[in-house]
Amino acid sequence: MELGKLYDSLKDFSRSDYETISVERLDDLNSVGLLLKHKKSGARICLVSNDDNNKVFSIGFKTPPTNDTGTQHIIEHSTLCGSRKYPVKDPFVELVKGSLNTFLNAMTYPDKTVYPIASCNDVDFKNLTDVYMDAVFYPNIYKERKIFEQEGWHYELESKDADLKFNGVVFNEMKGAFSSADDLLTRYTFSFLFPDNNYKNESGGDPEIIPDLTYEDFLKYHKEYYHPVNSFIYIYGDFDINERLDYLSKEYLDNFDKNDVSIDSNIALQKPFAKPVEAVKEYAIADDESEENNTYFSYNTVVGTSTDAKLYLAMDILDYALVLSPGAPLKQALIDAGIGTDVYSDYESSVYQPIYSIVAKNADKSQKEEFVKVIEDTLVKLRDEGINKRLLLAAINYYEFKYRESDYGPFPKGLMNYLNMMDSWLYDETKPFIHVKEGAIFKELREDIDKGYFEKMIDKYLLKNTHKLILTLNPKKGLDEERRKKEEARLAKYKATLTDEQLEELVIKTRELKEYQDTPSSQKDLESIPMLKLSDIKKDPEPLYIDERKVKDVDVVFSDLFTNKIAYTLLSFSCKKVPDEYIPYVGLLSSVMGAMDTENFSYQELTNEININSGGISTESAIYTDNKNLGEFTIRYELKGKSLYDKLDFIFDMYKEIVFTTKYNDYKRLKEIIARIKSRMEGTMVSAGNTLAVMNTLAQFSQSSYYSNIMKGYEYYRFIENIYENFDELKETVATKLNDLIGFIFNRDNLKVSFTADKEGYELFNKAFEKFLESLPNNDFEKAKRLHVPTKSKTGFTSSSQVQYVAMCGNYVKEGFNYTGALKVLKVIFSYDYLWINVRVKGGAYGCNSSFFRNGDMYMSSYRDPNLKGTIDIFKKAYEYVENFDVSDRDMLKYIIGTIGDLDTPLNSKAKGVRSFSAYLSHADYETFAKERREILNCDVNAIRALAPIVKLSIGQDYLSVVGNQQVIQDNKDIFDEIKPLIISATKDK
Repeated sequence: MELGKLYDSLKDFSRSDYETISVERLDDLNSVGLLLKHKKSGARICLVSNDDNNKVFSIGFKTPPTNDTGTQHIIEHSTLCGSRKYPVKDPFVELVKGSLNTFLNAMTYPDKTVYPIASCNDVDFKNLTDVYMDAVFYPNIYKERKIFEQEGWHYELESKDADLKFNGVVFNEMKGAFSSADDLLTRYTFSFLFPDNNYKNESGGDPEIIPDLTYEDFLKYHKEYYHPVNSFIYIYGDFDINERLDYLSKEYLDNFDKNDVSIDSNIALQKPFAKPVEAVKEYAIADDESEENNTYFSYNTVVGTSTDAKLYLAMDILDYALVLSPGAPLKQALIDAGIGTDVYSDYESSVYQPIYSIVAKNADKSQKEEFVKVIEDTLVKLRDEGINKRLLLAAINYYEFKYRESDYGPFPKGLMNYLNMMDSWLYDETKPFIHVKEGAIFKELREDIDKGYFEKMIDKYLLKNTHKLILTLNPKKGLDEERRKKEEARLAKYKATLTDEQLEELVIKTRELKEYQDTPSSQKDLESIPMLKLSDIKKDPEPLYIDERKVKDVDVVFSDLFTNKIAYTLLSFSCKKVPDEYIPYVGLLSSVMGAMDTENFSYQELTNEININSGGISTESAIYTDNKNLGEFTIRYELKGKSLYDKLDFIFDMYKEIVFTTKYNDYKRLKEIIARIKSRMEGTMVSAGNTLAVMNTLAQFSQSSYYSNIMKGYEYYRFIENIYENFDELKETVATKLNDLIGFIFNRDNLKVSFTADKEGYELFNKAFEKFLESLPNNDFEKAKRLHVPTKSKTGFTSSSQVQYVAMCGNYVKEGFNYTGALKVLKVIFSYDYLWINVRVKGGAYGCNSSFFRNGDMYMSSYRDPNLKGTIDIFKKAYEYVENFDVSDRDMLKYIIGTIGDLDTPLNSKAKGVRSFSAYLSHADYETFAKERREILNCDVNAIRALAPIVKLSIGQDYLSVVGNQQVIQDNKDIFDEIKPLIISATKDK
């Protein structure tokens, strides 16, 4: 329905059971928003009505933490472990298996907990909504204490003589989080900036404090805070408003009275400090890391409240101008002063009092005063002399393009709008829509550039703001060992107080919990979870949008789609002529191209020009495996741009500028980029070690993964670290090789193009692209030989992490098997049954995963895992589970539906174009996807059992990598062929 007519039909909306607070046109969302309150229960309701079939529901609660035990986080996990109507032990997993959801999760924030779901299928959407509503209001936590023990924490004692341990999913998840210096920095920032209100507490839970939480206090918090009067209910999309409101009232809200609770869940404003405060804390590093030049400094201020819509958006703009953009003045001043190798910022706006942070990483601990002085001197200069107006204009255009485009990748628009809305609605129940009505604010901010508005912000919120924290985070060797010994001593002390009878009781409780976890839900309980029918599933895959054309002699794939006048161009160049010794430089090229001076622009000016005139340009390396010739693959280098149609000439001019005129011999800038890559990779390797472990393991036998590892994985990190450590000797070589790459890559015969827009856009593209081709040479280089030699080395990477990331990999094509769609079903079975139960539920790991690729590569991995050897054993025994796999027809259908749900994630026009081009480059036609879908839809118990040899032989190849705690890996050294530190440079004292 046209927006005006929709608004007219709803503007006088009224019901006897709900109070209508407001009805608003949301032009930027092409929606109408209704704000209601349920009269009996006090529940707040926000409805966003439009024609989007990807419907979103969420119920959220204001959940301020009262201590560091992680009560809020543990409740979030536990509410989804069975309820009144759905007594199955893990309805969340059952839903993932058997629904077509486009989003299904729950999240704990510093002051709220939200339970969002999304689906394009109306029946599915209603089913998911009901399971979540029943879960939050009637969870089984009151009937079954073991839910709390499993998801939160429990004592584990295998026998009276064994060591007593802590275990629990949230306990281990937060051990992983507290192993990350960046996460600790955020934790300490909150605790020091808000000493008098709830933000001083950790809603996720401090692993040292989590075991202080009692079951009784856990239940008490749920009873008090999980009441409709404290709830925020949101529905978005194309739905029947009255039908949904009837459902909410009759099924749930009418069962509650708003006078039943007396809690005050409001977040009190922290009184501003009389003067800035300073604090020093420590984070753990491994024994083989260096404490020198490994300090974090952060400069933090509290900026107004998130209910100030203009300030909320303006801080993003100011952040871009100060730190986020390449060469931004505040970031550059710190780098030029030699304070840290990586400078970044964070604007935390999802809390009542947002925090703006400027962070210098890898600094010397003696530089604190200089860190503060450089920041404040630079801010004074910018305030007094003014911020570059084109930089501000670029910042506004950058965010406005993102806002108008509403491209959130795999996440539904309605979900992201909801999360933005909660940034105001939680604190002012009359203001849910202020952050989705930003179109007019962009216009106002553009006008404010000439009025000194942003300079006044610097003065008020950064310079003269006394609600400020200067935080130093110093590295400390042995801190992890101290914590481990402290935990062991605590457990030993407690165990020593127990009588033989009490010890036996703990052994029994440990056994009973494992038996509870081992015992599947009854078929009756499983059947309580609603699920779709086979007839609800589309029989055919999504179409491919491949219109093959030629421009001059270059292949162009045109995806004719509605894009609202935005043109998406992708130039993909084969790296077939790039010699092996240059491959790591292909990875580096994606970080330096567009981030260095060119013939006509400084890199700062280049970024401004691009963001003022377009939606952005990016470059990256990519690998496409061949679906017809297994084992074959192509390394490609890609330029991606998006713009309005009338800026296509500009996009191609910028491509020429960055490809052919970049000055790689600006060694100062080159070193800055190298340092930042190194710093960011080190942070990611510690916090997401599973990705590194999988890629490192696959690289030993898979040629495509070998080159991925060189361009993006651990071998790339080694390459970057070597350049950083020996920059003066290597800088000229690096610049020369980057220039050489331009000749190897940017040739006409290497090029294939994707263009996504409508026919009007294509005509304009054709003209602009023809001009671009005139500048593209056709250098005559020979095709390079790929020199990958398979290796095998079970590797343990040691770090200060308190948990492990375990990966085992193999290749089933080498064992004589072929890919089948049934392997996608097996992935779902593993991820939410065998691995989920054994690695996560019983083992206590936060996550587990597996995958099977068309070329035969496969893996299993764990995430934030307290175990090592036990997880390896689980992986090795997986084939036995597959051999004996036996489920009902209903459960089999559930796995099939869940698999199709993963395949059918809704795609916007840009993503449809990318999918089509990827299929084209990988030689996957429509029949490839149709055959896979048929194999999924026809999958049965026998088809899964037939996969047992694939699992047995692949995992039996015994390829292994583990990223984990230094002591744990050393204690299991007999497992590994090689043990080495995760962070290489830290072994060298400068």
